[in-house]
Amino acid sequence: MLSEAEFLLETGIDQDAFQDIIALGWVETHTDADNMTLYSDTDIYRVRKLVRICSDFELPIVGGTIIVDLLERIAVLEDTVATLKAQLQ
Repeated sequence: MLSEAEFLLETGIDQDAFQDIIALGWVETHTDADNMTLYSDTDIYRVRKLVRICSDFELPIVGGTIIVDLLERIAVLEDTVATLKAQLQ
């Protein structure tokens, strides 16, 4: 679990874009015993990909999140197809 400052540093996302993805519910937030908001380190890869896609294609955050979500869904479907193919052989 990472603090907001650590998460921003690890992902390279700016504060405004980070607030946008939080508002979209795209990154999970967790609260610790001290009522401090923390972020999962598993989201670092997703957000780095988001930043790269938005930068490369000059997309707004919403467009980038849609693309990353679709890429993740494609990866799951490809894994499922590969598993089913292996079972048939």
